[in-house]
Parts: sequence; structure tokens; C-alpha cells
Amino acid sequence: MSNLHTYQNERVIEDQDCSATEGAVIWSLDKITWLGPVFLIAIVGGAMTFSLENLLVFLITTAATLCLGHSLGMHRLLIHRSYAAPKWLEYFLVHCGVIVGLAGPKGMMLTHDFRDWAQRQKDCHDYFAHRQPMLIDGIWQLFCDFKLARPPQYQIEEVVEQDCVYQWMEKTWKWQQLPLAILLFILGGIEWVIWGSAMRVAVSVTGHWLIGYFAHNDGDRHWHVEGAAVQGFNIRFASLLTMGESYHNNHHAYPGSALLGIKAGEIDPGWWVIRALEELGLVWDIKLPQDLPERSELIELEAKTEVEK
Repeated sequence: MSNLHTYQNERVIEDQDCSATEGAVIWSLDKITWLGPVFLIAIVGGAMTFSLENLLVFLITTAATLCLGHSLGMHRLLIHRSYAAPKWLEYFLVHCGVIVGLAGPKGMMLTHDFRDWAQRQKDCHDYFAHRQPMLIDGIWQLFCDFKLARPPQYQIEEVVEQDCVYQWMEKTWKWQQLPLAILLFILGGIEWVIWGSAMRVAVSVTGHWLIGYFAHNDGDRHWHVEGAAVQGFNIRFASLLTMGESYHNNHHAYPGSALLGIKAGEIDPGWWVIRALEELGLVWDIKLPQDLPERSELIELEAKTEVEK
């Protein structure tokens, strides 16, 4: 299966023998033993300790880690390099992404890149496309992995692969919850730990799956990627909750853009933070859609409609 798209992810090295459809969904012991206890603590502990104060702790810690960590650190910086930052800030942002609770830095890159590669093929397995009913897809994404029968090669760039800090983060990513948990315990006791750690991780991981499910099935679209098995959709109402990450159609069109809310009126809190950091001189080389190479397979739907009329 050959990918003829002009957008390429250089970490994924494919040939004509690779397949995005052949493979099997298998139970992940790692996910089960990690998320199972987290969900249990969040559900039982959350029900027993609910208060407005604890809810506020949850909201603040979740918003901070999703915005600074998942959106700015993991996704827009580490995976797509849509802007540059000093190394100390990069490490901090990626660390915030690690404690979201999905995976370590290399694990996040691999998961993202293989899904991205599969979705850009002419066809891919339901696991990558989120085609199954919600319950099945939820079980697959939260507690299973997909083992490709004929995967492409994967090679992380040396600047990340040989980085001792990222190596440490990858080996200890689950344990990196401890510093924040200890701080929360000192400030507010076990209840703050339940809401600022377990509840935060449980909701963040579940929310990440839910947005992925809806953003690949229904919503608004400005662009169509010709020849791709899966199209992205913009989930506008979730833009504040996801720090702009729910503009998935925009992201499929311009993966390397630091700005996800591309059209007028599209709220992108992650972009607001990037602009603030730029004003402080802490980030630079910010990439926008107009800075990216033109893609022959990208069709703007409004423009296409005008031509058809």
C-alpha cells in the first residue's frame, strides 16, 4: 500500500508491502493495569469526596495539563514541531503532557504517527478509523492495542531518541504523577489527590478517546483530503474543553500548523497561550497554514462547491 500524499511523516518509513488493514485488536495488559485502578479510584473516591473545592482542583489541574501538556507540549511541539521553544520549556510542556496519563513522549509519538499514517491510506482498520459502535470503540481504544501484521518501520529522530531526559520520561512516565500528587496531598490531603490526579487522568484519557471518536465520524468540515480513508471533523462546541484540539478537520488539512482554529470565530485556547509565550520571547518559528507546503490532495470544500455550481 503506497501513500502518494504530499504530506509525509518522516518518522514512518513505509513500502508497498505495508498494510493499514491487516492485524488484530489485542488486550493491553499495560493499559488495563494502569487505567483500571485509576478509573476505580476516580469513580469510588470521587463519589465519596465530592465538593465544590475538589471540583475546582480537578478543573484547574485538568485545564493546565491538557493545554500546556497535551496540546502545546505533546501535540503541537513534540509531535509536529509547529513552533520552537528553549529546551527547558519544551521539557516542562512535554512533562505536563506525560502526566495527562496517556503515555510517555515516545509512546505518544508512536501512537499518533501510526494512526495518522493509517488514516491517510486508501483504507485502514476500524481501530484506526473509529468506525465501530461507541462501546466497542471505547473498549478498543482504552484497553486494547492494535498489532499490525505488516507495519511500516518507525524511526524517531535522534534529537528525541538520544535525549536522556526523554529516555527517562519514557521509562518512568506513570511515576511522574507522583510530584503533583504529593504537592496536592500537602495542600489539600487525599481528597485533592483523588480529584487532581485520579479523576483528572480518568476524565482526560476518556475525553481524549471521545473527541477522537466524534472527530472522525461527524461534525463540520472545511477541507477534504483526497484519497484518505478517514477524514477529520471539527467539533466546535468542544473547542474550549480541548484547548482547540477538537478542530480535527483543520488539523488533518494542516498537520504542521500551530494554529488549529483556522477560520474566523474558531476558538483556540492553545493558540492564545502560544501567542502569549511568543510575546514573552519564549517561543518562535511558529508555523501557520500558509507556511506549510502546498498539498495537491487537499480540497477546500467551499471552493469545490463554487466550482460545481
